[in-house]
Amino acid sequence: MGIAFGIVGLFCAGLVVLLQASYRKDRSFSDYAVGGRSYGAWLQSMSFLNSWWPGGLLLSLTGMALGSGVVAFYMPIYSLLTVLLMYLMARRVWLWGAANDLKTQADLLRLRYDSTALAVTSAVVSVVSIMPWLVLGFKSLGAMFSALSLGRLTPGQAVACGVALILARQVWTIRMGMRGLVISDMYQGIVAYVGGTALILGLIAWMAGQGLSPARLPAHLLRVPGADGAGGGPLTLFSMILTGTLGGWCWPPIFVRLYTADSVRSMLRAGVFSAPLSLLFSMALVVLGLMAAALPGLHGDADMAWFEVARLAAGPVGLGLAGTVMLAATMGGVDAIIQAMGTQVANDIVGAGRVLPYRTSILTAKGTMAVATALAAGIACLPIAHLSMLALLSYQGIIQVAVAQYGGLFWQRGTATAGIAGMIAGFATAILLETAFHGAAGHFWGLSSGVIGLAVNAATYIALSLLAPHGAAETRRVALLFAGTGEQRDTLAVPSIPLPQEDTA
Repeated sequence: MGIAFGIVGLFCAGLVVLLQASYRKDRSFSDYAVGGRSYGAWLQSMSFLNSWWPGGLLLSLTGMALGSGVVAFYMPIYSLLTVLLMYLMARRVWLWGAANDLKTQADLLRLRYDSTALAVTSAVVSVVSIMPWLVLGFKSLGAMFSALSLGRLTPGQAVACGVALILARQVWTIRMGMRGLVISDMYQGIVAYVGGTALILGLIAWMAGQGLSPARLPAHLLRVPGADGAGGGPLTLFSMILTGTLGGWCWPPIFVRLYTADSVRSMLRAGVFSAPLSLLFSMALVVLGLMAAALPGLHGDADMAWFEVARLAAGPVGLGLAGTVMLAATMGGVDAIIQAMGTQVANDIVGAGRVLPYRTSILTAKGTMAVATALAAGIACLPIAHLSMLALLSYQGIIQVAVAQYGGLFWQRGTATAGIAGMIAGFATAILLETAFHGAAGHFWGLSSGVIGLAVNAATYIALSLLAPHGAAETRRVALLFAGTGEQRDTLAVPSIPLPQEDTA
């Protein structure tokens, strides 16, 4: 047990040294929120991976492959499609962001639609939707401490240890903002996704040496939902992939990464760097779970297979390495959520329709981050049932931002009224299908409540945009905004829409 905790401790010590050495005072709220838009492709790619693959997925994806079989490959597939989607939206998002000092997803919607109401609506939906994932991040650290202690810590004690560790980490997150996140993401990303991939491949090789193989899987683990009448309808897998692909860039912690790049070129190169590593990491993790299905005793607690396989393969050293990889990935996800919540509350809710002075913005953001951390930590220590289901439900809600976001980026005729009405209609549809009419979605060939809500959302958005189009002045404003974002553009040679400037005094 001491060896395992010692390996994790060395990782934490290295992170503290790096953060202390790289600290410098922010000059503005933009510097605090998006790191001065100064990061190149490698930092961008690791920052994306550290936000996209939180540590909890090491448990859940391995457990899903072990318990449900090949359907777990849906996650690597939609993750790759999400990177491809970034190529379509990155240029316009970055150019608008740099020209107009945009800091958040809601900022983009406010600029595109000239609507504070739409920006606030999306910000509230986002903050509410990501809170369950923050709690799950804390709980996943509890699982890590339980595994490293070989079960000697009670579930409550294990979660409390995980909470204490993350609370200590938040000193730097709150103090340094996005700059601290991007710098630590590089360190954590190398450990989690380069070192983690090497560890996964090593565990796969060990299991292959034990005579285990995915080719020997039982038939029920080879079935895809909806195929041959197996669980769900014919569109179940399509629904899962579509939700993940479109929803990926609706999460504020992921979206804000687009603003931290120093150029469009860096963003696109980051996709080139991160896509193969993301695919290799996630595919290998699924294969690990499939091979582990043949090991005895793992099906009773499939989500702990990640730690158990490492322990069986290499004892306390393997356990320590597995814990370090998971901690590195978890810190990135938790930190990204906390920083995004602070920035959104300060910039998009408290600061809605006006620009707060620099000191007020910083205090509001840091205060929100502290409150969110304390609240999530308290909830994580409670024995709450079905929290993971609440997190999945929040995904059905957050993708309702997709219509206004993607519609605004690629279609000049979309209006603010249509965006608000569509978002509310889609969100309400998804929630009603999951609650009051639970099970009704099963009549739609396997489509999830979120995808059905998305269809209602899109229909509302298109209909209202066509029936009540822009006036002449708004049409000119939007045309000006879209001007200069052609494929040849990679710099700030794009017309900006004058916005109030923040007070840095």
